[in-house]
Amino acid sequence: MMHQRRGLRMLILSMISASPKNGVEIMDEIEITTQGWWRPSPGSVYPVLEQLSSEGLVQKREDGKYELTQKGDGELQDWPPFGPRRKRSTTPQSVEDMLSEMSSYVSYFEELQSSSDTSQNKKRLRDNSKQIRALAERMSKLA
Repeated sequence: MMHQRRGLRMLILSMISASPKNGVEIMDEIEITTQGWWRPSPGSVYPVLEQLSSEGLVQKREDGKYELTQKGDGELQDWPPFGPRRKRSTTPQSVEDMLSEMSSYVSYFEELQSSSDTSQNKKRLRDNSKQIRALAERMSKLA
């Protein structure tokens, strides 16, 4: 159930209620909690954070971490333990969907660079900098 949108939504709300977190910290905590069994992708986490924010359930602080609002706390308290099971496509279906997913990954990379464990995260980015630059060049040719 965690892989479904409602399950991830509830999980994120629950984690943020314990303490403010950014997207990278949420993904790390889920991976630790599931003992490496599951690490949601940025394309899953950031759209949920954006939706929760637009609904007024969380707010992004100046330090980039999300915190629960009073409305979010109420939503968390009223959530049933199991929501309806709906199959959700994980493949973007339109150019707009793909751009949104790409934006989520860029947000992930930005947070990797600025997160509290910067030495390890910067190394991850540095090790892949050639591929990041190549992708950026390909994208710039499209614009």
